[in-house]
Amino acid sequence: MTDLRQIEVFLALAEELHFGHTADRLHLTQPQVSRAVAALESHLGGRLFERTSRQVRLTPLGRRFRHEAEPAYRLLTEALQNARARARDTAQPLRIGFFLSVGGEPLSRLVRAHEARHPGIQISLTNVPYVDPYEPLRRDEVDVLISYLIVDPVEEPDLTTGPAIHHTARVLVVAAGDPLAGRPSLSIEDLAGRRTVARPPRLPRALFDHFVPPATPLGEPIHRTYDLGEGDAYGAAVAAVARGHIVHLSADIFTPLLAHRHDLDLIAIRDLPDIPIGLIWVTARQNAAISALADTAASLSTATPRD
Repeated sequence: MTDLRQIEVFLALAEELHFGHTADRLHLTQPQVSRAVAALESHLGGRLFERTSRQVRLTPLGRRFRHEAEPAYRLLTEALQNARARARDTAQPLRIGFFLSVGGEPLSRLVRAHEARHPGIQISLTNVPYVDPYEPLRRDEVDVLISYLIVDPVEEPDLTTGPAIHHTARVLVVAAGDPLAGRPSLSIEDLAGRRTVARPPRLPRALFDHFVPPATPLGEPIHRTYDLGEGDAYGAAVAAVARGHIVHLSADIFTPLLAHRHDLDLIAIRDLPDIPIGLIWVTARQNAAISALADTAASLSTATPRD
């Protein structure tokens, strides 16, 4: 298998026509130069150099190969250098995707802090659908997703979760006339036997199970049977709650979106842990810009979840 180092040695020897000078130029030993040339000749199936005790000359095959390989090698090495520079560039443009529910103050705080650390950086923000959250990452439409940091490493092995920038408490959304309405707080056990939403087909299972567990800690079922259909899953859920069809397990980060609704009541759930919100990206696409954003997020990660 020919590698780039063999081509580099060949081109240097074709110019120097001296094994010792080539070795010095490339910081190699003469045996290393000889082995690289021999391996390349073996792969090509012909001699590239004529060697005597006094002289090294290119063969006709060597001259032709040099003529064709030299510009290709130059273009390839230039492409590699450019790629390395881009990968190390912490100020390259960043495309940040976010759910509508997490696109508030925590995201703004992160963006402001990162722009202060990297003046002139270009950051674009894109709202992504909640029901199929990781596909914009995988399609390379965004570089980083601001999301709930509930990712199953078995089901989503290609993703990396970064630092949390916020933790959001748990709430239950009920109709204003629901028997639970008006309470200052409740236990997850109060949901025993109540009906709530079914998992949208493309919503990651781990994320849904964390938001809407199938049962209470004491083993009482929570009936996850209400089909939201396609489209705006959160809007459909809120509409079903307002009509008294279901209750909906949610997070208090949604509260500003529902504050104007007099037909709904949001009740704190006192015995569920807070949900972390932070950065997710495709592991194979991590670069210096993503790492720099993660560093900024880590510097802001001061919120502590409830026990």
